[in-house]
Amino acid sequence: MSILLIDIGNTRVKWAKLANGKLRPQRAAAHVGWKLADFANHLFNAASGIENILVVSVAGARINRMLAAASRQRCGLAPRFIKTQRRSAGVTTQYQEPWRLGVDRFVAAIGAHHMMPGRAICVVDIGTAMTVDLIDERGVHRGGVIVPGPDLMIASLLKETIGIQRRARGAPVGRAFFARNTRAAIEQGARYAAAAVIDRAFKEAKDSLNIRPSLILTGGAAPSVRRLIRTPARLVPDLVLRGLAALAVG
Repeated sequence: MSILLIDIGNTRVKWAKLANGKLRPQRAAAHVGWKLADFANHLFNAASGIENILVVSVAGARINRMLAAASRQRCGLAPRFIKTQRRSAGVTTQYQEPWRLGVDRFVAAIGAHHMMPGRAICVVDIGTAMTVDLIDERGVHRGGVIVPGPDLMIASLLKETIGIQRRARGAPVGRAFFARNTRAAIEQGARYAAAAVIDRAFKEAKDSLNIRPSLILTGGAAPSVRRLIRTPARLVPDLVLRGLAALAVG
């Protein structure tokens, strides 16, 4: 049996097949500006043998409608959009109102817990927004934080500050913390800010649980921030898809 797993974020979509219980390598693309035909051609072009489709989406109703229409058009299947619940697949959230917890964060927590059962884990997803979530060794989601991702920080400075915008034209030069041109100063500042939040979150998690948790990074901007983090971290690009796989076989 093959199941198509889809993770739609604010700007990127990732997808992979789960075949005979094994997760295939993920594919990814930026979906900004896509129409129904784009979803059909990219996600469902080689969808023969697919018996079910599971989706995590934070992209909004319009994108979800296009995805569902493309799925019905190419596969004759209505995708199942996962929703956050109080508990599922071994993970329980302590969010006061579970529906307010982003489904991508919830499913990433499931993926992390199934990767490292019995371990406390900090999950950091670095995309348009950066989220940090703490899951204890029992699979309890203790909560998390949300901050702008590095690219959003950069875009905000370039849009909202005329003086910086004018001085930031051109390509960044150098990768040192103390940059010598404005564009590099913006980009390095945003990435170091993200790294600092991650290191602080790890310390807070360690102090809260009285044990040293594992740190998992995911999301499109994770590679550019990983080298700046002082805490040892594991990069798992398909973490949400792994969570979907756990839900699919559970």
